[in-house]
Amino acid sequence: MSHSGHAAAAPPTFTRHAADTARLAAPLAIAQLSQMAMGVTDTILLGALGPEAIAAGGLGAGTFFVVATLLQGVLTSVSVTVANARGAQADHHVPHIYWTGLLLSALLAIPAFVLLSFTEPILLRFGEPAALAHDVGAYTAVLRWASLGSLIGVGMMRAFLPAIGAGKRLLWISIGSVGINGVLNYGLIHGAYGLPRLGLLGSATATTATVWLTAIALVAWLHGRPRYRHFVAAKRPNAPLMGELLGIGWPVAITYGVESTLFLATGLMIGLLGPTPLAAHQIALSVASVTFMVPLAIGQAANVRVGYWMGARQPLAARHAGFVALGLGVAFMSLTGLVFITAPRAIVGLYLRLDDPANVQTAAIAASLLGVAAVFQIVDGMQAIGSGCLRGLKDTRIPMLAAAFGYWGIGFPTGYLLAFHAGLGARGLWWGLAAGLASVAALMTFRFERMTRTRS
Repeated sequence: MSHSGHAAAAPPTFTRHAADTARLAAPLAIAQLSQMAMGVTDTILLGALGPEAIAAGGLGAGTFFVVATLLQGVLTSVSVTVANARGAQADHHVPHIYWTGLLLSALLAIPAFVLLSFTEPILLRFGEPAALAHDVGAYTAVLRWASLGSLIGVGMMRAFLPAIGAGKRLLWISIGSVGINGVLNYGLIHGAYGLPRLGLLGSATATTATVWLTAIALVAWLHGRPRYRHFVAAKRPNAPLMGELLGIGWPVAITYGVESTLFLATGLMIGLLGPTPLAAHQIALSVASVTFMVPLAIGQAANVRVGYWMGARQPLAARHAGFVALGLGVAFMSLTGLVFITAPRAIVGLYLRLDDPANVQTAAIAASLLGVAAVFQIVDGMQAIGSGCLRGLKDTRIPMLAAAFGYWGIGFPTGYLLAFHAGLGARGLWWGLAAGLASVAALMTFRFERMTRTRS
């Protein structure tokens, strides 16, 4: 898929598909890892204020992240719509999508802002301690001002830039934002560099400022580059296009929600088993989350490439693009799974001192969970890429139902039975996650195969 002068010529070879997918996915993966790095930086720097600050900051940032991610799911429709237009040689349609997408970002920021304004009463209703609920509420009251910046910078731009062949820019600006976030966090928490000393709320203020600086930098760069200016020429947003973007995007948001609530429920159930399994779960999950960024990025790249070839009316090339992306994801996750199986203690040793007798049980459980993760992450990668391929076909509603069935009809009951009735504890809950992810991966892959077979 040539992004510059682009006659939709003969379909690429499999090698070419693989190279193009990797080129699109690499900056996206690094952008996502940078976002994770910002969260880790916040946690480390809040550590100086004590465990209460880490708990409140972690819960506040986590709440913001869940709300923002769900709404960003709606904006994934921008990438496939742009890719479709470009494949169909209809570049003149792209500015309409851009401005309509920006308006949609602004509209989606309203429910995010409102929801984050009620964090404290919501947490109190769930029985959280009053002091914690107050601190988290104060934290999200600052972070809610980042809602629009996050939807434009992370949601809209991460969808739009790769679809016009400008994904590399995400890479440099994301890496820069990690450094800016770290400096601002330290300065505003401790009152360094002449900045005010804001303690816990300094971290939320720093993150909000970083989110906005990232969004402004990406928009300014895009509008300032002559090469891409024709993609953002002033056009009025239009209602039918808004309807199309929402129609493709809202099931994606629900799919994200269905998956994230399964992981949340699993964490809560592991909490019932005690603090040691919960600590082990957090360690194993944070390792798996890092490797998952790669198939997540490949899924986003597949969304663009499948959408492009469907727009070019070359369904066979779209089918090949999807299956090559799935192959790349399975290969990467199999390699990392091999590392999980062969060196689990070395990985756990990055989080815990293995020579400390107090950590022996946690380390043993975490190492056993990494054994399950080796299997679970292969299917996790497949479902992420499979749903990306289907988004490229503008097929999001049936995948949403498939995800709900796989995660809650298969994954949740399997985990519950294995953990609490078969006596497998935390490992049982992780095998439940693996079963849910495997069923969703199978359903997504089968549907993509079916849909592209009838079209090609």
